[in-house]
Amino acid sequence: MPKKVDHEQRRTRIAEALWGIAASRGLEAVSMREVATAAGMSIGLVQHYFASKDEMLLYATVLLRDRLSERLRRGLAGMGSAAPREVLRALLVTLLPLDAEARTETLVGVAVFIRALNDETLAARYREGQAQLAAVVAGCLEGLAADPGAAADALLALVDGLASGLLLGHHAPERAISILDQQISRMTESSVRLTE
Repeated sequence: MPKKVDHEQRRTRIAEALWGIAASRGLEAVSMREVATAAGMSIGLVQHYFASKDEMLLYATVLLRDRLSERLRRGLAGMGSAAPREVLRALLVTLLPLDAEARTETLVGVAVFIRALNDETLAARYREGQAQLAAVVAGCLEGLAADPGAAADALLALVDGLASGLLLGHHAPERAISILDQQISRMTESSVRLTE
């Protein structure tokens, strides 16, 4: 009886091999041959699933977005009755590279961002993902900030900066979370004062 092949599992394994290379050496170091070696596959098998490096990269960005969504779901699990401010904090903390999984995903995200500066297809995908994330954060800020959209953009910019500091070792995790908590407090307290 022939062995049943899980094609999606193979595509995921290829994408994760690409992530490993991109996280450690950047996207410019990614080649079909390097990915095949890292995935423990022949180059022919990798080419069976992806005709080019760009096609492989696009799939890897879809998988990256799915993994981020899953990480956010895990970070927000059990928060159904939590106050909106606590949900906002949990969401933003989950975006920080505080563990190995989040660190790898953040490094790959940075590599994709750099590539997107000169690749309109990736840039459009990146902008779409950022807009979706900003909308989620703005939704959490309804009733907490005078301008939820602007507050969401400011908090996401802060998270990006803190993530860079964490990746470089400039901030310890506790310090990054403390800075984030201070900014959330400032934004939400000033909004409460404006509505009184």
